[in-house]
Amino acid sequence: MKLFSANQIYKADQITTEKQGIAGEQLMERASLQLFNWMHLRMQGAPVKIHLFCGIGNNGGDGIALARHLLEHGYNIDVYVVNYSEKRSEDFLINLARLKERKCWPNFMNSDDELPEIGKDDIIVDGIFGIGINRTPDDWVIKLIQHLNNSKAFILSIDIPSGLFSDQSPINFDAIIRANYVLSFQAPKLTFFLPESGPYVEQWEALDIGLDEEYLRTAPAAYELIGKNEILNLYKPREKYAHKGTYGHVLILGGSYGKIGSVCLSSKAALHAGCGLVTAYVPAVGYSIIQTALPEIMVLTDMHQEMITDIKLTLEPTVIGMGMGMGTDDKTVSALAEFLKINEKPLVIDADALNILSKNQDLLQFIPKDTILTPHPKELERLIGKWKNDFDKLDKVKKFSKKHQCVVVIKGANTIVIQNDQGYVNTTGNPGMATAGTGDVLTGIISGLRAQGYTALEAAIFGVYLHGRSGDIAIEKTGYQSMIASDLINNLGNSYLDLFHIPEQPQASEPEPET
Repeated sequence: MKLFSANQIYKADQITTEKQGIAGEQLMERASLQLFNWMHLRMQGAPVKIHLFCGIGNNGGDGIALARHLLEHGYNIDVYVVNYSEKRSEDFLINLARLKERKCWPNFMNSDDELPEIGKDDIIVDGIFGIGINRTPDDWVIKLIQHLNNSKAFILSIDIPSGLFSDQSPINFDAIIRANYVLSFQAPKLTFFLPESGPYVEQWEALDIGLDEEYLRTAPAAYELIGKNEILNLYKPREKYAHKGTYGHVLILGGSYGKIGSVCLSSKAALHAGCGLVTAYVPAVGYSIIQTALPEIMVLTDMHQEMITDIKLTLEPTVIGMGMGMGTDDKTVSALAEFLKINEKPLVIDADALNILSKNQDLLQFIPKDTILTPHPKELERLIGKWKNDFDKLDKVKKFSKKHQCVVVIKGANTIVIQNDQGYVNTTGNPGMATAGTGDVLTGIISGLRAQGYTALEAAIFGVYLHGRSGDIAIEKTGYQSMIASDLINNLGNSYLDLFHIPEQPQASEPEPET
């Protein structure tokens, strides 16, 4: 699913009205009916008080049109027009007139008005601002937003939480609606998935309002949301007459005294991801550990007992995953530097190998094209420098990716894969994965996929999805607090099976409202 910018959505609206021969207010009516159908299907006329707060632009017009449908179906509503400007959109005025024809008179709120009383069991529909807002609201509107947030009532936002910018980071975090649910038109917004702004969107759903299909299909979007459908398009099925050599040989390079476990996790994850062979290259102290813990894994050792000081391979791996538990001792740094200068194999770089590169950025010139980097936030900061906000971070990562011709996996709640100017936002995973070793597992999964013939970008996107989905499946048995990294590995098979599981769809039909 593409994540369009605000300008692209405006263009889609324009193209839709032109090609379909409809007016803007007809498109607004279509959107309001989708909003109403969603609410009515779930509420079925429940006697709950609904407070609709509408701005004076098109987002407010959607709210006013929704109010009309709710009124016609007997819902108990109060409508407030947040009068933050003298300007009115034409479609807002059309729907305001229609509402007044039904003898429903909105409360026009101005800066000196008292804030309305809202019960904790009421519902708030937020239609104050839409995707066009790009500045902080006036102080009295901020007080209203804070009042709504503090009411404890359920907040349903139309398209986007009011005060949240679509294509830039927030300026005043107190000026944003904290939405329990967002009904976003046609597609969600990138800002829903970023660390700074994501907390203002508890849940979201995209409503199809019939925007022009050709434009939506052909318009390039800088970011894409990755779910099961997108992953199924990447999946490579097994061949009947294949053998272990068909699916590649992963070398996992890392470990030091006391940190051999990270190599075990990566190696095991690579096998469970589907590669044919895995060899671990570790300091001598890791030999007995890995041979005992993982009988399926082959082992090569550095002559040094406690750390990697020399990297000499006696095999030809398909791909090398490196960095986990490696440490940053000077001898290890020298060994890695010499290895990078002669290596021509595809790389997946994580953990201490990233830290070594960030301190010795001249070594970045030696990483092969399409190397995959998997930094967590602090490792990323060491690589690209500090950023002002999430959008600045994404811009910096894109520049880094283009400069070094690499794929960057920005790990986090919604992990984002970047290659050049394109971003891919993952939808799987949960807070239980914030535990030691899950990053090592991810490196192993991506390495295992890369070895099977997936491109660097495909392996990163697919690997991130499988990693998160394994966590989502595991959480059903472990809960958040008790999940450990091994649970992800143990559920990789279930994640593959889940790709082909089609859940039963509810059969309830949506009622048609009166018009």
